[in-house]
Amino acid sequence: MTFKSHCTRAATLGLGASLLLGATALNAATLDEIKDRGTIRIAVANEIPYGFVDPMGNAKGAGPDVAKHIMQELGIDEIEWITTDFSSLIPGLKADRFDMVAAEMAILPQRCQSVLFSEPNSSYGEGLLVPADNPKDIHAFSDFADQDDLKVAIMSGADQLEMMQDLGVAEQQMVTLSANSDAISNVSTGRADAYAATSLTVANLAEKSDKVESAGQFVDPVIDGAPVRSWGGFTFAQGSEDLRDAVNGALAEYKSTDEWAQTLTGYGFSDADVTGSSTRSTQDLCAME
Repeated sequence: MTFKSHCTRAATLGLGASLLLGATALNAATLDEIKDRGTIRIAVANEIPYGFVDPMGNAKGAGPDVAKHIMQELGIDEIEWITTDFSSLIPGLKADRFDMVAAEMAILPQRCQSVLFSEPNSSYGEGLLVPADNPKDIHAFSDFADQDDLKVAIMSGADQLEMMQDLGVAEQQMVTLSANSDAISNVSTGRADAYAATSLTVANLAEKSDKVESAGQFVDPVIDGAPVRSWGGFTFAQGSEDLRDAVNGALAEYKSTDEWAQTLTGYGFSDADVTGSSTRSTQDLCAME
């Protein structure tokens, strides 16, 4: 199997983006069409360790590595890897810029109304990136609801935005970023007091600079009486049910192997994350309120 990569522009802003979010896919390719052309286009958001393309053009991460195995099982010979902003993933599917997303996007009811999800490939918790030594003693998402002078950075399109809203954090306290790579500079310079993301993303960012760190003694956000955990899956445009179903079949077989578990733990997922990925079905996650 061979792999290629290239970058796309961000989705059109304003009205154009909203129309893309609300529309059905322009022309979602069927599994047979993808097999006939011999290439599938898979997007990632360059977020380590979920899905990214390294400087050599190699796709890596929990999503891409599992996707590579699945495509081999489906007899698809080539993957064209596309990198784009996280907020452009769903619009890109709808605009037929790619056939599938391997970004471990959290399976959420509102997203299920716009796109199709595979069964979960991963599960993960939350975290906060704070300045070195955590000068404002931030340890939980709820700290921003309790202290209205604090500002929190969130990646555009990420589900941490809804979590903050559910906890009562005011809109003016939120700083929206287009990419995870902007988090270190925003937190270290004080534009934001912390960056809210998944625990794995936070840990990876903390390793890149001694100006920031993962918030210690982190308290999991509790919303509607339950601690927050996310389940990530592969994402498809509506109309790609046959591709989604084929991926689900291959994914179910792969998840029964040690190789699949080792792929996830190799990227920093815990044993609890690996086990947790099978504790919810996509049907349940799409139906949750």
